[in-house]
Amino acid sequence: MSNIVVAGAAGRMGRQLVQAILERTDVTLAGATEQAGSPHIGTDVGLLVGNETLGVPVSAGIETVAASYDTIVDFTAPANTRALVAHAENTGKRLIIGTTGLDENDQQLITAASAKTALVYAANYSVGVTLSLELLQHAARVLGSPYDIEIIEAHHKHKVDAPSGTALAMGQAVAAGAGRDLNKCAVYAREGITGAREDGTIGFSTIRAGEIIGEHTVLFCGQGEQLEITHKATDRMTFARGAIRAAAWISTQPNGLYDMSDVVRPAD
Repeated sequence: MSNIVVAGAAGRMGRQLVQAILERTDVTLAGATEQAGSPHIGTDVGLLVGNETLGVPVSAGIETVAASYDTIVDFTAPANTRALVAHAENTGKRLIIGTTGLDENDQQLITAASAKTALVYAANYSVGVTLSLELLQHAARVLGSPYDIEIIEAHHKHKVDAPSGTALAMGQAVAAGAGRDLNKCAVYAREGITGAREDGTIGFSTIRAGEIIGEHTVLFCGQGEQLEITHKATDRMTFARGAIRAAAWISTQPNGLYDMSDVVRPAD
């Protein structure tokens, strides 16, 4: 049984994570946090998700959680995630990271912390997206350089980073399959007289509108044919359920850094 604290529990994703915990019998909601000064501090988290009281008040940060817990699930913001990575490294608490917009330095911090605890860090916790990353790498390997690759992603207007973490993960997957370095071949913007497309590049296009939950399409365009691999999320609960699945899974894992492919991989 994994005892879980949800960081940012009053937020859009935090409430979904709380609900995903309540759906399962192999995990327990041990705590919930929000930033100091939040109007939700002290509120029973059950009331935030439309349930009756659960006896779990929202705490002002991880250091104020009084209950015993072993795993933190974090879909907040980079600054808060950095603090939680340090906390996990110092205390040995397990950590599930779904925050987007983390940079290379953040990833180095996460890797360093994995020597002292177990972490799952994934750009997307959907099982379908996890499978699509494997399909994309295989497609890029088979199709090779004659095919132009474009990644199109769409999200709601509230999303603050672009391209999405999932789009970047897809870019890494197709670059690996095609034997390219994404840092050298990615094209993130086109405007004005750009000239003809340069062979070997991987293009990204970003859409931000309305309440689109998340849509990703990768185009492989060759002579006389076009292959599209698309994933569309229709309910945010798919991400929350995947993250809580990861939290249950990591409770039995040794120290190390894992991603969602490790979580869904069949046991030997």
